[in-house]
Amino acid sequence: MKIAIGSDHAGTESKTRLVKRLTEAHHEVRDLGTNGPESVDYPDYAEAVGRAVSSGAADFGLLICGTGIGMCITANKVPGVRAAKCNDAFEARMCRAHNNANVLCLGERVLDAAVLDELVDVFLAEPFEGGRHERRVNKMNALDASTPGSSTES
Repeated sequence: MKIAIGSDHAGTESKTRLVKRLTEAHHEVRDLGTNGPESVDYPDYAEAVGRAVSSGAADFGLLICGTGIGMCITANKVPGVRAAKCNDAFEARMCRAHNNANVLCLGERVLDAAVLDELVDVFLAEPFEGGRHERRVNKMNALDASTPGSSTES
């Protein structure tokens, strides 16, 4: 599986650990930064991961900041991205099963390492159920196509 991962300065510890963990699990991981404690702007990293996912360069994206909120808001501005900010395994499972989320947003300051790892594992393992949910996801995708200035606009 190809995974794009990014963080701001508040998420580098978790990102570094996840890159190692996912690489050891034989995933192809593309680390899009940042890699230090210096303050950076999270939208830059959310956009980079979002574009990697929307272009097909990555199957899924993982974004980590202090709370996961800013990353999620920003990633969802990229056409084709369905980012979800999750705090427990049920949310991680449902965002994949029902919403076909393709980017998981996490908060290093609000989740301990064990929970963060569990959410990533659940998110990457859970398949999209399709069926009645497919119609709803198609409606979300249609919003991307109808947004002025969207890269998916004809």
